[in-house]
Amino acid sequence: MITKDNKAKAIALTQVSKEDVGSPQAQASILTARIKEVTEHLKANKHDNMARRGLIQMVGRRKRLLKYLENTNFEAYKATVAKLGLRK
Repeated sequence: MITKDNKAKAIALTQVSKEDVGSPQAQASILTARIKEVTEHLKANKHDNMARRGLIQMVGRRKRLLKYLENTNFEAYKATVAKLGLRK
């Protein structure tokens, strides 16, 4: 479970304006933080299939958000992928 502080840090990394919490960049950043936490959990708990299913859903949601961002604003997409350290 992502904490408020970690979520705020993730949003601050990619937010467009001071009050931005819902842009695709911010949402992708939050999902990336959650994905990292669940990945660490699964390293210790290999048989937790519900967490694995949730991880797959989060990865798919992030992929859709980034695809939308790529199609609408390519420069913001490139900046977001670079800030989050994703392969694309």
